[in-house]
Amino acid sequence: MRNPVFPLTPPPPLCYNVCMSKAVVAVVGRPNVGKSTLFNRVVGRREAVVENIPGVTRDRLYGIAEWNGREFTIVDTGGLVLDESDPMAARIRAQAELAIEEADVIVMVVDGTDGLTPLDEDVAKSLRPANKPVLVAVNKTEGKKGKAGVPDFYALGIGELFPISATQGDGVADLLDEVVARLPPPEQAEEFPEDVLRVALIGRPNVGKSSMLNAILGEERVIVSNVPGTTRDAVDTYFERGGQKYVLVDTAGIRRPGKVQGSIEYYCVLRASRAIESCDVAIVVINGEEGLVDGDKRVAGMAHEEGRACVIAVNKWDLMRKGHAKWTEQLGRRIRREFTEHVRAEMPFLDYAPIVFVSALMGENIDDLLDTVNDVAESHARRVPTGELNRVIQDAVDANPRTEKGRTLRIYYATMSEVSPPTIILFVNDPELMHFSYERYLINRLRQVFGYEGTPIRLITRRRTKEMARQTG
Repeated sequence: MRNPVFPLTPPPPLCYNVCMSKAVVAVVGRPNVGKSTLFNRVVGRREAVVENIPGVTRDRLYGIAEWNGREFTIVDTGGLVLDESDPMAARIRAQAELAIEEADVIVMVVDGTDGLTPLDEDVAKSLRPANKPVLVAVNKTEGKKGKAGVPDFYALGIGELFPISATQGDGVADLLDEVVARLPPPEQAEEFPEDVLRVALIGRPNVGKSSMLNAILGEERVIVSNVPGTTRDAVDTYFERGGQKYVLVDTAGIRRPGKVQGSIEYYCVLRASRAIESCDVAIVVINGEEGLVDGDKRVAGMAHEEGRACVIAVNKWDLMRKGHAKWTEQLGRRIRREFTEHVRAEMPFLDYAPIVFVSALMGENIDDLLDTVNDVAESHARRVPTGELNRVIQDAVDANPRTEKGRTLRIYYATMSEVSPPTIILFVNDPELMHFSYERYLINRLRQVFGYEGTPIRLITRRRTKEMARQTG
C-alpha cells in the first residue's frame, strides 16, 4: 500500500469562485475512532485549531485537501459538541445527519481493534437512506488485532472497506484514490469580471441579511423569513451600480460553536466563514432593535481576523422610530450617537469600521450603505508611496518617541508590502521595544493622514539587518 508523504503542500489561498463549488467529503463515525487524526493527515497539518482574538473564539474543523490533482473540502465531524446529557445514539445520529445534508462522499471511520459495535451499526443505519457514496475506513489496523477485526465490518453493508492507520498513514492513499474517484465532476464556477467587488453580508441569524440583499438588488432574489436559520447556503449574486460591479453574498447566520455544532447550522457556519475569507468587504449586519450582543462581536471579529474591509450596518432602524411615540430628528441623532458610542466601546478592535443606520424593509439609506462599501474598498486597496509613508512615520516618531528603560525605539525604514489589507513592515533597532499601544498610535496617525476608513492596518516589526543598514545609510 502507498503511504502518502505528508505534510502536503499548503493549499493555495481560497478562491471565491472555486471554494463555493468544491466537493465536500465528510468524515463521520462514533467517538474515539480516529476521525480527527485522519482529517489532520489528509489536510497535511493540524488544522483543527482555536484562534483567539478579542471577543472571538472559532474552531476550524474543515480544510482544503488535494489528491490526484483534485481539490475538495474535507469536514471533520469529530469535534461536534452536543449536550452531554444527550444519549450517545442521538449524538451519533446528529453527526450522520450533518454528513447526509452536505457531503458528496462520506468516509465512515471505525476502529478495527474494537471490532463492530452497536454504535457503528447506528451510524451506518443513519447513512444508508442518503443514497450517497460511503467508504468505510477501518482504522488502527497497524497491529494484528486491528487487521483481524476488518472482516467484521462487511456486516455494515454500506460501502467498500479500506484498512488504514491514520496515525502511520498506511492505506490512506488507497482510501483517497477511491474518494476522488467517487467525487462528482467539478462544477464550472461562474466567472465574474476581474474588477468585481466581492461583498459578504454577515451576521448572526435573524438580523435581516436576506432582507438587506433584496433591498440592495431591488427585487426578491432570496427567501425572506423571520425564522432563524432560513438561509442555508451562501448565494452569489452579480449586479452593477453606477459603473461598479459587485458580487453580493448572503450568508447563513452565524451562531456560537456550542449552539451550532449540534445541528445542520454547523455547515452554515462553514460556508459563511469561507465567504468572509474570500470577500473584499464584509457588511456586519446588527439588529438595531435588539442592540449589540455577543454574537455580533463574534461575527465582526471573524471579519476583522481575516483582514477584510468592514462596514457595520445597523438594521431595522425603522422599528426604533416606531418605538418612540414622540420621535424627532434631534432624538434620532442622539440615539444614533449613543448607539455608535456603545458599539465603539464594545468592539474596539473594529473602531475603524464606519457605521450606517439602515432599514432593509423600508429601503432606507441603502444607497448610503453601498457608497460606504465603495469607500472602504478603496481604502482597503490603497497603496501609499514609500517616501510619503516614511515621512509620516518619522513625523509620528519625532512627535512622540517611544522609550523603555532608557532605550529608544528607532524606526529606520518603512515599506508597504501588501494591500487588502494594508500591511506595513517597519525595520527597527529592536522589535521588542514596539509596544502594542505605540503600534496603535502609529496606526492612528496613518489613518489621520491617509484616511484608511473601514480597513484594518497591519504593522510588522523587524530588526534592521547590517546589509540594510549599509543600503539605507
